[in-house]
Amino acid sequence: MKLHIATYNIHKGVSWFAQKPRIHDMRAALQSLDADLLFLQEVQGQHDRRAQRHEHWPSEGQHDYIAGDRRQAAYGMNATYQHGHHGNALLSRYPILHYKNQDVSDHRFEERGILHCVVQMLEKEVHCYVVHFGLFAAGRRRQTDLLIQSIHSGTPPDAPLIIAGDFNDWRNHLSEPLRQQLGVEEVFEHLSIQRIGRPKQAKAAMTFPVGAPFLPLDRIYVRGIQIKSAKVLQGSPWARLSDHAPLTADLEL
Repeated sequence: MKLHIATYNIHKGVSWFAQKPRIHDMRAALQSLDADLLFLQEVQGQHDRRAQRHEHWPSEGQHDYIAGDRRQAAYGMNATYQHGHHGNALLSRYPILHYKNQDVSDHRFEERGILHCVVQMLEKEVHCYVVHFGLFAAGRRRQTDLLIQSIHSGTPPDAPLIIAGDFNDWRNHLSEPLRQQLGVEEVFEHLSIQRIGRPKQAKAAMTFPVGAPFLPLDRIYVRGIQIKSAKVLQGSPWARLSDHAPLTADLEL
């Protein structure tokens, strides 16, 4: 069974520089990917001020707006404030059987979460984790430990597993503990090893800032799934939508 997925930090549906609304163009761009699964971060569940300020701002949460009638959406609220909230979301072409959001905030100035969804794909249940980790290395290590604990307790060892999102891991310190503890492979690192044949020189994808990416912040990890190909999406329309570039991967169950 072939599977096309994407992960994307959508920056709350506004442009990263001028804070102009981009949610409508973002919805069209994401729908054009025709992905089976969309792992999204910084999804605006509600923002009353922007709804008042911008004409045609969606009345529903951005996860439901982007999903439309073609996909199911699961939303995990992470950050709350006076005028609304945002978090992670999974949009799926296949039924989402159930989902759970875990608060992994390391301090009150960075509210972060892990959204765990179980998706029914034909006869298989695929466990999907949408993550957004913090900006500080010590906090990311603790959040990685919580992710590992969550997967050990919530995902059967023989179940197909996908972890994707914004890890903020520009020094790539997290891939090795995830490989050792979970047996996962990062799709871009796996493909680079296949290409160059040197594991120590495996490369993650550069995704930030979108105009000229030089930091590898975003990742896709899989277990029990074959990796076929992967891309970083740059240029039009992505360069004017968010501060991150999206990642896509073609997989096979």
